[in-house]
Amino acid sequence: MIALQVNGKRVELEGPTPLLTYLDQLGVNPRAVAVEHNGEILERAAYESVTLGDGDQVEIVRMVGGGQAPRALQAPLP
Repeated sequence: MIALQVNGKRVELEGPTPLLTYLDQLGVNPRAVAVEHNGEILERAAYESVTLGDGDQVEIVRMVGGGQAPRALQAPLP
């Protein structure tokens, strides 16, 4: 059993776990998230080489589209 912090919360896993396996267990598409592992932002190409271990600190952030449209696009159409 290992313990790590994921997004500030304690998580226990059976043992060292590949990052891609963990994301799959969460139902998360690896292409839709950014991952920081022990203070280092990972490039997506590195996801398959990272294994989560005891004491690791992980932040997983989902990419969210949207935002506010530019002012010119907010005006009502005539």
